[in-house]
Amino acid sequence: MRVITGTARGRRLMTLEGNDVRPTTDKVKEALFSILQFELEGRRVLDLFAGSGQLGIEALSRGAAHCVFIDRSKEASAVVQKNLTATGLTDRAKVLRTDAAAFLTGCGAQFDLAFLDPPYGTGLLQAVLPKVPQAMRPGAVIVCEAPLGETLPDTVGRFALYRSYHYSKVCLWVYREPEEDSV
Repeated sequence: MRVITGTARGRRLMTLEGNDVRPTTDKVKEALFSILQFELEGRRVLDLFAGSGQLGIEALSRGAAHCVFIDRSKEASAVVQKNLTATGLTDRAKVLRTDAAAFLTGCGAQFDLAFLDPPYGTGLLQAVLPKVPQAMRPGAVIVCEAPLGETLPDTVGRFALYRSYHYSKVCLWVYREPEEDSV
């Protein structure tokens, strides 16, 4: 696993060991950042279920202003911190070891972009997704990664499903605020 481009391009990232770990593949990550390429510069990013932190780190490497990494695992939080140090991005990041739903409930911060990539088949995505809009600025984007066949809602708060993308056994769901009709 590596950083694809930007200031930390080519840097290898650590990941957790074990059967419960499923890092986003390079193919899916490249596709995701192609979708978001013009929406990263200067943005505030939220990486829920951070795991190794690779999505938030890629966003920082490509010009995001700041990223908050959330993971309830002590081991995952330590890996994110090590990856941030290895990429030289610690000054623009904050790693919090907490539950995603609890963070969103007490969150006073506002973000421009949120990544949700929880462990598959746990119901965490469906449980946490409705809480995300309250932490998002106007014009923000929410991106979810889920296995093929999993269903997500067409709307989440003020956000509507903009498009879903399929890559082998993985789907990316992109939510945006609908544009108001001009009269």
